[in-house]
Amino acid sequence: MRSFFRPAVDAMTGYVPGEQPKPGTKIIKLNTNENPYPPSAKAMAILHQIDGEWLRRYPDPYARDFCSAVSQVLDVPTDWIIVGNGSDDVLNMLVRACAEGRERKIVYPTPTYVLYKTLAAMQPAEILEVPYSDNFELPIEALVEAQGAITFIASPNSPSGHLVDTDQLRELASRLNGVLAVDEAYVDFASGSALALVREFENVIVLRTMSKGYSLAGLRLGFGIAQPPLLAGMFKVKDSYNVDALAIHVGTASMLDQDYKKTCAEKVKANRSQLAVDLKQLGFTVRESHGNFVLVTPPTDAETLYLALKERGILVRYFSQPGLSDKLRITVGTDEQNQMLLEALVSLLP
Repeated sequence: MRSFFRPAVDAMTGYVPGEQPKPGTKIIKLNTNENPYPPSAKAMAILHQIDGEWLRRYPDPYARDFCSAVSQVLDVPTDWIIVGNGSDDVLNMLVRACAEGRERKIVYPTPTYVLYKTLAAMQPAEILEVPYSDNFELPIEALVEAQGAITFIASPNSPSGHLVDTDQLRELASRLNGVLAVDEAYVDFASGSALALVREFENVIVLRTMSKGYSLAGLRLGFGIAQPPLLAGMFKVKDSYNVDALAIHVGTASMLDQDYKKTCAEKVKANRSQLAVDLKQLGFTVRESHGNFVLVTPPTDAETLYLALKERGILVRYFSQPGLSDKLRITVGTDEQNQMLLEALVSLLP
């Protein structure tokens, strides 16, 4: 059959999201790093106040109300913010604006978020993956030598959960000619952030999402923070109305309810610590994590255990790739969910 697609699309492998069961399915879902707690009540109240005009008219193409909320909370100017249909949309804007072919390649340490590779293949742009060492130390020299048009660093990283030291990111930014994109999707569960680097360097963008810390994964809302000259090219390739009116209103209310977000984040961190202790007692090797998940090496075959848990209605994430095939990534759930996971593991482990 003849192809209707660009050669780059024919050659690429599409991004494969974590399994999503049908709504109403009785399952414990610990595979896609969703927040186990509900969104802010103030955000939910917006849904009961929907004005038909929000739906009749096009939304604000710059999501200015949401930008004002971000500006207030994070103390950055509103014109340093670009908003997307999830942070994945902002990643896509950056790739479309900055990367192309062999001369403007995309570089990142691996293992990390696999969408970077997918976005590069879609462009297309050449990819250079720099392997992390076993201790996940940032390979600064190799990344500098590569001199990518974009260098992606996820911090905290997924699936490892490690946090990259800000001084290392500062050194990297100072030595790169291209853009340093620091993906902070899981920052609400971490002990540090690279946001200050945006003021220091014109080539740094920090990306955030409302999916994790704010429990709004189903809403699709994310944003990037950078100096205006860097955002200018991204605005050129942004879809005209990429964020819908409901997302803007709900996201604004959620961003402003910092007390609730912080309360939920603290519960996740406490549950993360307890889950790590409990898994170690079962013979798992557990990496220290700064996200809302843990990367573990089970005392038995990882894929077999993943499938056995799935049979019992518990989803965790298995990666069939080098360096990860003996590991599982487990999202931190509620106390009850974590306990059900542990009980299942006790019955399944030899």
